Amino acid sequence: MTITTNFATSRTEIAGHSITDLANQFGTPLYVYDSAVIAQRVADLQMFDDIRYAQKALSNIAILDRLRKQNVLVDAVSAGEIHRALAAGYEPHGEGHPIVYTADIFDREALELVKKHGIHVNCGSPDMIDQLGEVVPGADITLRINPGFGHGHSQKTNTGGPQSKHGIWHGDLDECQRRADRYGITITGLHMHIGSGTDLEHLSKVCDSMRDAALSVGRTITTISAGGGLPVRYKKEETYVDLAAYYKLWNTVREELQTEFDHAVRLEIEPGRYLAAECGYLVTEIRAIKNMGENMFYLVDAGFNDLARPILYGAHHPISICSRSGAEDRPLVNVVVGGPLCESGDIFTQEEGGFVSHRELPRAEVGDLLILENAGAYGFVMASNYNSRLRATELLLEDGQAKVIRSRETFEQLLASETIPS
Repeated sequence: MTITTNFATSRTEIAGHSITDLANQFGTPLYVYDSAVIAQRVADLQMFDDIRYAQKALSNIAILDRLRKQNVLVDAVSAGEIHRALAAGYEPHGEGHPIVYTADIFDREALELVKKHGIHVNCGSPDMIDQLGEVVPGADITLRINPGFGHGHSQKTNTGGPQSKHGIWHGDLDECQRRADRYGITITGLHMHIGSGTDLEHLSKVCDSMRDAALSVGRTITTISAGGGLPVRYKKEETYVDLAAYYKLWNTVREELQTEFDHAVRLEIEPGRYLAAECGYLVTEIRAIKNMGENMFYLVDAGFNDLARPILYGAHHPISICSRSGAEDRPLVNVVVGGPLCESGDIFTQEEGGFVSHRELPRAEVGDLLILENAGAYGFVMASNYNSRLRATELLLEDGQAKVIRSRETFEQLLASETIPS
Protein backbone atom coordinates (compact mmCIF):
# COMPACT_ATOMS: atom_id res chain seq x y z
CA MET A 1 0.00 0.00 0.00
CA THR A 2 1.32 3.42 -0.98
CA ILE A 3 0.26 6.48 0.98
CA THR A 4 0.98 9.94 -0.38
CA THR A 5 -0.33 13.44 0.19
CA ASN A 6 -2.82 14.39 -2.55
CA PHE A 7 -2.47 18.18 -2.10
CA ALA A 8 -6.16 18.73 -2.81
CA THR A 9 -7.54 22.06 -1.60
CA SER A 10 -10.90 20.55 -0.63
CA ARG A 11 -11.38 17.59 1.70
CA THR A 12 -14.39 16.02 3.38
CA GLU A 13 -12.86 13.07 5.23
CA ILE A 14 -9.75 11.67 6.87
CA ALA A 15 -9.24 7.90 6.68
CA GLY A 16 -12.92 7.42 5.94
CA HIS A 17 -14.13 9.62 8.81
CA SER A 18 -16.20 12.72 8.10
CA ILE A 19 -14.22 15.80 9.11
CA THR A 20 -17.43 17.64 9.93
CA ASP A 21 -18.55 14.80 12.20
CA LEU A 22 -15.17 14.71 13.96
CA ALA A 23 -15.26 18.47 14.54
CA ASN A 24 -18.84 18.34 15.78
CA GLN A 25 -18.06 15.52 18.22
CA PHE A 26 -14.63 16.53 19.50
CA GLY A 27 -14.44 20.28 18.85
CA THR A 28 -11.65 22.33 17.32
CA PRO A 29 -8.71 22.79 17.22
CA LEU A 30 -8.32 19.04 16.86
CA TYR A 31 -5.27 16.91 16.07
CA VAL A 32 -6.17 13.80 14.08
CA TYR A 33 -3.73 10.95 13.41
CA ASP A 34 -4.23 8.17 10.87
CA SER A 35 -2.64 5.01 12.28
CA ALA A 36 -2.47 3.36 8.84
CA VAL A 37 0.01 5.97 7.65
CA ILE A 38 2.34 5.30 10.57
CA ALA A 39 2.18 1.56 9.92
CA GLN A 40 2.99 2.05 6.25
CA ARG A 41 5.98 4.26 6.98
CA VAL A 42 7.30 1.64 9.42
CA ALA A 43 6.90 -0.97 6.68
CA ASP A 44 8.90 1.24 4.29
CA LEU A 45 11.99 0.88 6.50
CA GLN A 46 11.96 -2.84 7.24
CA MET A 47 15.24 -3.39 5.39
CA PHE A 48 17.09 -1.84 8.36
CA ASP A 49 18.00 -4.07 11.29
CA ASP A 50 16.45 -1.62 13.75
CA ILE A 51 14.04 1.26 13.39
CA ARG A 52 14.39 3.65 16.31
CA TYR A 53 11.65 6.25 16.55
CA ALA A 54 12.70 9.79 17.46
CA GLN A 55 9.71 10.40 19.71
CA LYS A 56 10.30 14.13 19.92
CA ALA A 57 8.36 14.29 16.63
CA LEU A 58 5.13 12.98 18.19
CA SER A 59 5.38 11.59 21.70
CA ASN A 60 1.84 10.70 22.77
CA ILE A 61 2.11 7.42 24.66
CA ALA A 62 -0.60 5.82 22.52
CA ILE A 63 1.55 6.43 19.44
CA LEU A 64 4.58 5.00 21.27
CA ASP A 65 2.56 1.95 22.27
CA ARG A 66 1.52 1.27 18.66
CA LEU A 67 5.10 1.62 17.46
CA ARG A 68 6.40 -0.69 20.19
CA LYS A 69 3.93 -3.31 19.04
CA GLN A 70 5.44 -2.99 15.54
CA ASN A 71 8.90 -3.74 17.04
CA VAL A 72 10.07 -0.16 16.65
CA LEU A 73 12.64 0.93 19.24
CA VAL A 74 12.57 4.40 20.76
CA ASP A 75 14.87 7.36 21.26
CA ALA A 76 14.50 9.65 24.29
CA VAL A 77 16.06 13.11 24.49
CA SER A 78 14.94 14.05 28.00
CA ALA A 79 13.95 12.60 31.35
CA GLY A 80 10.33 13.19 30.37
CA GLU A 81 10.73 11.17 27.19
CA ILE A 82 12.27 8.31 29.19
CA HIS A 83 9.18 8.36 31.40
CA ARG A 84 6.97 8.37 28.29
CA ALA A 85 8.75 5.35 26.82
CA LEU A 86 8.43 3.43 30.07
CA ALA A 87 4.75 4.36 30.36
CA ALA A 88 4.20 3.07 26.81
CA GLY A 89 5.58 -0.33 27.79
CA TYR A 90 9.17 -0.16 26.55
CA GLU A 91 11.68 -2.16 28.55
CA PRO A 92 14.57 0.01 29.81
CA HIS A 93 17.23 -2.29 28.40
CA GLY A 94 17.52 -5.41 26.31
CA GLU A 95 18.44 -6.56 22.82
CA GLY A 96 18.96 -3.60 20.54
CA HIS A 97 18.54 -1.20 23.47
CA PRO A 98 14.74 -0.62 23.43
CA ILE A 99 15.28 2.87 24.88
CA VAL A 100 18.31 5.01 24.10
CA TYR A 101 18.89 8.36 25.79
CA THR A 102 20.28 10.72 23.13
CA ALA A 103 21.27 14.23 24.10
CA ASP A 104 24.09 16.76 24.28
CA ILE A 105 23.87 17.01 28.08
CA PHE A 106 22.72 15.08 31.10
CA ASP A 107 20.38 17.08 33.25
CA ARG A 108 20.38 15.63 36.75
CA GLU A 109 17.00 13.93 36.37
CA ALA A 110 17.99 12.19 33.14
CA LEU A 111 21.30 10.96 34.56
CA GLU A 112 19.49 9.52 37.57
CA LEU A 113 17.01 7.66 35.33
CA VAL A 114 19.81 6.31 33.13
CA LYS A 115 21.56 5.00 36.25
CA LYS A 116 18.40 3.59 37.80
CA HIS A 117 17.17 1.74 34.71
CA GLY A 118 20.44 0.89 32.98
CA ILE A 119 19.44 2.80 29.85
CA HIS A 120 21.91 2.95 26.98
CA VAL A 121 23.28 6.43 26.25
CA ASN A 122 24.12 8.11 22.96
CA CYS A 123 26.57 10.80 24.07
CA GLY A 124 26.52 14.08 22.17
CA SER A 125 29.23 15.83 24.23
CA PRO A 126 32.55 14.58 25.65
CA ASP A 127 31.55 15.71 29.17
CA MET A 128 28.73 13.18 29.14
CA ILE A 129 31.27 10.35 29.07
CA ASP A 130 32.82 11.54 32.33
CA GLN A 131 29.46 12.17 33.97
CA LEU A 132 28.18 8.73 33.02
CA GLY A 133 31.44 7.05 33.97
CA GLU A 134 31.26 8.47 37.49
CA VAL A 135 27.88 6.83 38.16
CA VAL A 136 27.85 3.85 35.76
CA PRO A 137 31.48 2.77 35.23
CA GLY A 138 31.90 -0.02 32.70
CA ALA A 139 28.87 0.99 30.64
CA ASP A 140 28.54 0.58 26.89
CA ILE A 141 27.82 3.79 24.99
CA THR A 142 27.14 5.21 21.55
CA LEU A 143 28.76 8.42 20.37
CA ARG A 144 26.93 10.94 18.23
CA ILE A 145 29.53 12.37 15.88
CA ASN A 146 29.32 15.77 14.20
CA PRO A 147 31.21 15.17 10.94
CA GLY A 148 31.94 18.86 10.39
CA PHE A 149 29.16 19.56 7.89
CA GLY A 150 25.37 19.65 7.94
CA HIS A 151 22.25 19.85 5.83
CA GLY A 152 18.63 20.82 6.46
CA HIS A 153 15.55 22.45 4.94
CA SER A 154 16.20 25.36 7.32
CA GLN A 155 19.26 26.56 9.19
CA LYS A 156 17.30 25.75 12.35
CA THR A 157 17.06 22.09 11.34
CA ASN A 158 20.70 21.74 10.35
CA THR A 159 22.34 19.54 12.97
CA GLY A 160 25.90 19.28 11.67
CA GLY A 161 28.85 21.58 11.16
CA PRO A 162 30.61 24.10 13.40
CA GLN A 163 27.49 26.21 13.98
CA SER A 164 25.51 23.26 15.34
CA LYS A 165 25.47 22.44 19.05
CA HIS A 166 24.80 18.77 18.31
CA GLY A 167 27.23 15.92 18.56
CA ILE A 168 30.91 15.37 19.27
CA TRP A 169 33.25 17.12 16.89
CA HIS A 170 34.87 14.57 14.62
CA GLY A 171 38.34 15.75 15.60
CA ASP A 172 37.67 14.96 19.28
CA LEU A 173 37.07 11.26 18.79
CA ASP A 174 40.48 10.19 20.15
CA GLU A 175 39.96 12.30 23.28
CA CYS A 176 36.55 10.66 23.79
CA GLN A 177 38.15 7.23 23.59
CA ARG A 178 40.65 8.22 26.26
CA ARG A 179 37.86 9.49 28.51
CA ALA A 180 35.95 6.24 28.01
CA ASP A 181 39.04 4.19 28.91
CA ARG A 182 39.32 5.96 32.28
CA TYR A 183 35.97 4.52 33.34
CA GLY A 184 36.12 1.17 31.58
CA ILE A 185 33.45 2.40 29.18
CA THR A 186 33.16 0.63 25.81
CA ILE A 187 32.12 2.51 22.68
CA THR A 188 29.83 0.04 20.92
CA GLY A 189 27.87 2.35 18.64
CA LEU A 190 28.24 5.41 16.43
CA HIS A 191 25.46 7.75 15.37
CA MET A 192 25.63 10.45 12.71
CA HIS A 193 22.79 12.81 11.80
CA ILE A 194 23.38 16.08 9.93
CA GLY A 195 19.85 17.46 9.59
CA SER A 196 16.44 17.10 7.99
CA GLY A 197 15.80 16.55 4.31
CA THR A 198 19.05 14.70 3.70
CA ASP A 199 19.69 13.97 0.01
CA LEU A 200 21.86 11.19 -1.39
CA GLU A 201 24.78 13.50 -2.21
CA HIS A 202 25.06 14.65 1.39
CA LEU A 203 24.33 11.15 2.62
CA SER A 204 27.31 9.76 0.72
CA LYS A 205 29.56 12.19 2.60
CA VAL A 206 27.98 11.12 5.91
CA CYS A 207 28.59 7.47 5.08
CA ASP A 208 32.25 8.18 4.35
CA SER A 209 32.58 10.00 7.66
CA MET A 210 30.88 7.16 9.52
CA ARG A 211 33.27 4.63 7.99
CA ASP A 212 36.28 6.70 9.04
CA ALA A 213 34.98 7.19 12.58
CA ALA A 214 34.15 3.52 13.05
CA LEU A 215 37.56 2.41 11.80
CA SER A 216 39.14 4.88 14.22
CA VAL A 217 37.24 3.42 17.19
CA GLY A 218 37.83 -0.16 16.12
CA ARG A 219 36.14 -3.51 16.50
CA THR A 220 34.19 -2.70 19.66
CA ILE A 221 31.66 -1.12 17.29
CA THR A 222 28.61 -3.34 16.91
CA THR A 223 26.01 -0.78 15.75
CA ILE A 224 25.97 2.18 13.40
CA SER A 225 23.02 4.55 13.18
CA ALA A 226 22.07 6.43 10.04
CA GLY A 227 20.21 8.99 12.13
CA GLY A 228 17.01 10.48 10.74
CA GLY A 229 16.13 13.35 8.46
CA LEU A 230 14.24 11.35 5.82
CA PRO A 231 12.20 13.89 3.85
CA VAL A 232 8.45 13.94 3.41
CA ARG A 233 6.46 15.96 0.89
CA TYR A 234 5.05 19.22 2.16
CA LYS A 235 4.84 20.66 -1.38
CA LYS A 236 3.93 19.08 -4.72
CA GLU A 237 7.39 19.66 -6.15
CA GLU A 238 9.15 17.94 -3.25
CA THR A 239 10.17 14.30 -3.47
CA TYR A 240 10.84 11.38 -1.18
CA VAL A 241 14.33 9.96 -0.96
CA ASP A 242 15.03 6.77 -2.91
CA LEU A 243 14.95 4.41 0.07
CA ALA A 244 16.61 1.55 -1.82
CA ALA A 245 19.53 3.80 -2.76
CA TYR A 246 19.61 5.26 0.74
CA TYR A 247 19.83 1.82 2.28
CA LYS A 248 22.43 0.66 -0.24
CA LEU A 249 24.80 3.48 0.73
CA TRP A 250 24.54 2.66 4.42
CA ASN A 251 24.63 -1.09 3.91
CA THR A 252 27.84 -0.79 1.91
CA VAL A 253 29.48 0.90 4.90
CA ARG A 254 28.07 -1.72 7.25
CA GLU A 255 29.43 -4.58 5.11
CA GLU A 256 32.89 -2.99 4.92
CA LEU A 257 32.98 -2.66 8.70
CA GLN A 258 31.82 -6.23 9.18
CA THR A 259 34.66 -7.42 6.97
CA GLU A 260 37.17 -5.25 8.83
CA PHE A 261 35.96 -6.20 12.32
CA ASP A 262 35.09 -9.82 11.54
CA HIS A 263 31.77 -9.65 13.38
CA ALA A 264 28.21 -8.52 12.69
CA VAL A 265 27.39 -4.80 12.73
CA ARG A 266 23.76 -3.75 13.10
CA LEU A 267 22.43 -0.96 10.91
CA GLU A 268 19.91 1.32 12.60
CA ILE A 269 17.82 4.21 11.31
CA GLU A 270 16.22 6.87 13.52
CA PRO A 271 13.20 8.43 11.82
CA GLY A 272 10.90 10.87 13.55
CA ARG A 273 9.25 13.10 10.99
CA TYR A 274 9.15 10.31 8.38
CA LEU A 275 6.95 8.13 10.59
CA ALA A 276 4.77 10.87 12.03
CA ALA A 277 4.36 13.86 9.69
CA GLU A 278 1.92 12.55 7.12
CA CYS A 279 -0.31 10.80 9.64
CA GLY A 280 -1.34 14.10 11.24
CA TYR A 281 -3.99 16.74 10.53
CA LEU A 282 -4.81 19.86 12.52
CA VAL A 283 -8.52 20.54 12.05
CA THR A 284 -9.54 24.13 12.78
CA GLU A 285 -12.65 26.24 12.33
CA ILE A 286 -12.72 29.47 10.34
CA ARG A 287 -14.00 32.09 12.78
CA ALA A 288 -13.56 35.27 10.72
CA ILE A 289 -12.96 36.30 7.12
CA LYS A 290 -11.81 39.82 6.39
CA ASN A 291 -10.05 41.95 3.83
CA MET A 292 -7.02 44.01 4.78
CA GLY A 293 -6.12 46.11 1.75
CA GLU A 294 -5.41 43.61 -1.00
CA ASN A 295 -5.19 40.64 1.38
CA MET A 296 -8.07 38.34 2.31
CA PHE A 297 -7.58 36.64 5.67
CA TYR A 298 -9.08 33.38 6.87
CA LEU A 299 -8.73 33.54 10.66
CA VAL A 300 -9.02 30.17 12.40
CA ASP A 301 -9.24 28.98 16.00
CA ALA A 302 -5.79 27.36 15.98
CA GLY A 303 -2.64 29.40 16.41
CA PHE A 304 1.09 28.93 16.60
CA ASN A 305 0.50 27.70 20.13
CA ASP A 306 -0.99 24.63 18.36
CA LEU A 307 1.38 24.40 15.37
CA ALA A 308 4.63 26.34 15.65
CA ARG A 309 6.52 25.15 12.56
CA PRO A 310 5.44 28.02 10.26
CA ILE A 311 6.49 30.75 12.68
CA LEU A 312 9.68 28.91 13.69
CA TYR A 313 11.13 28.42 10.23
CA GLY A 314 8.55 29.30 7.62
CA ALA A 315 7.46 25.68 7.27
CA HIS A 316 4.93 24.97 4.53
CA HIS A 317 1.94 22.73 5.26
CA PRO A 318 -0.66 21.63 2.71
CA ILE A 319 -4.00 23.28 3.53
CA SER A 320 -7.51 22.20 2.59
CA ILE A 321 -11.05 23.40 3.25
CA CYS A 322 -14.02 21.34 4.39
CA SER A 323 -17.37 23.04 3.76
CA ARG A 324 -19.81 22.62 6.64
CA SER A 325 -22.72 22.96 4.21
CA GLY A 326 -21.32 20.40 1.81
CA ALA A 327 -20.95 22.98 -0.95
CA GLU A 328 -18.62 21.86 -3.74
CA ASP A 329 -16.79 23.53 -6.62
CA ARG A 330 -16.29 26.83 -4.83
CA PRO A 331 -14.01 29.23 -6.73
CA LEU A 332 -10.40 29.45 -5.61
CA VAL A 333 -9.16 32.67 -4.02
CA ASN A 334 -5.78 33.83 -2.74
CA VAL A 335 -5.88 34.01 1.05
CA VAL A 336 -3.65 34.45 4.07
CA VAL A 337 -4.38 32.01 6.89
CA GLY A 338 -3.91 33.32 10.42
CA GLY A 339 -4.70 32.29 13.97
CA PRO A 340 -6.28 33.90 17.04
CA LEU A 341 -3.16 34.88 18.96
CA CYS A 342 -2.29 38.44 19.87
CA GLU A 343 0.82 38.25 17.66
CA SER A 344 1.35 39.52 14.13
CA GLY A 345 3.46 36.43 13.50
CA ASP A 346 0.49 34.11 14.07
CA ILE A 347 0.27 33.28 10.36
CA PHE A 348 0.25 29.77 8.93
CA THR A 349 1.01 30.93 5.39
CA GLN A 350 4.42 32.49 5.85
CA GLU A 351 7.93 31.89 4.59
CA GLU A 352 11.16 31.75 6.55
CA GLY A 353 11.97 35.19 7.87
CA GLY A 354 8.31 35.93 8.64
CA PHE A 355 7.29 37.02 5.15
CA VAL A 356 3.54 36.59 4.70
CA SER A 357 2.52 34.54 1.66
CA HIS A 358 -0.76 33.52 0.08
CA ARG A 359 -2.44 30.22 -0.58
CA GLU A 360 -5.00 29.46 -3.28
CA LEU A 361 -7.94 27.91 -1.43
CA PRO A 362 -11.68 27.52 -2.03
CA ARG A 363 -13.82 30.48 -1.08
CA ALA A 364 -15.02 29.71 2.42
CA GLU A 365 -17.60 30.86 4.92
CA VAL A 366 -17.33 31.46 8.64
CA GLY A 367 -17.90 28.10 10.30
CA ASP A 368 -16.20 26.06 7.57
CA LEU A 369 -13.30 23.88 8.58
CA LEU A 370 -9.69 24.40 7.53
CA ILE A 371 -7.24 21.52 7.72
CA LEU A 372 -3.49 21.94 8.13
CA GLU A 373 -2.09 18.71 6.74
CA ASN A 374 1.15 16.75 7.28
CA ALA A 375 1.03 18.13 10.82
CA GLY A 376 1.83 15.00 12.80
CA ALA A 377 5.52 15.71 13.32
CA TYR A 378 6.54 18.64 15.52
CA GLY A 379 2.92 19.68 15.81
CA PHE A 380 1.29 18.94 19.15
CA VAL A 381 4.66 18.27 20.79
CA MET A 382 5.53 21.96 20.38
CA ALA A 383 2.12 23.15 21.60
CA SER A 384 2.02 25.71 24.38
CA ASN A 385 -0.41 27.66 26.50
CA TYR A 386 0.63 31.00 25.04
CA ASN A 387 -2.18 33.56 25.44
CA SER A 388 -3.54 31.04 28.00
CA ARG A 389 -4.89 28.94 25.16
CA LEU A 390 -5.87 25.37 25.96
CA ARG A 391 -4.03 22.56 24.22
CA ALA A 392 -6.04 20.57 21.70
CA THR A 393 -7.57 17.11 21.73
CA GLU A 394 -5.51 14.37 20.05
CA LEU A 395 -7.45 11.72 18.17
CA LEU A 396 -6.24 8.41 16.70
CA LEU A 397 -8.13 6.93 13.75
CA GLU A 398 -7.64 3.19 13.98
CA ASP A 399 -9.64 0.13 12.91
CA GLY A 400 -12.51 2.34 11.76
CA GLN A 401 -12.79 4.06 15.13
CA ALA A 402 -11.92 7.54 16.37
CA LYS A 403 -10.11 7.12 19.68
CA VAL A 404 -9.26 9.99 22.03
CA ILE A 405 -5.61 9.69 23.05
CA ARG A 406 -5.45 13.07 24.78
CA SER A 407 -8.43 15.00 26.07
CA ARG A 408 -8.69 18.71 25.48
CA GLU A 409 -7.03 20.63 28.28
CA THR A 410 -9.37 22.31 30.74
CA PHE A 411 -9.15 25.73 32.37
CA GLU A 412 -8.74 23.96 35.71
CA GLN A 413 -5.69 22.10 34.36
CA LEU A 414 -4.33 25.36 32.94
CA LEU A 415 -4.21 26.87 36.42
CA ALA A 416 -3.55 23.72 38.47
CA SER A 417 0.15 24.32 39.11
CA GLU A 418 -0.16 28.04 39.91
CA THR A 419 -0.65 29.55 43.35
CA ILE A 420 -1.23 32.99 44.83
CA PRO A 421 0.98 33.17 47.95
CA SER A 422 -0.41 34.83 51.04
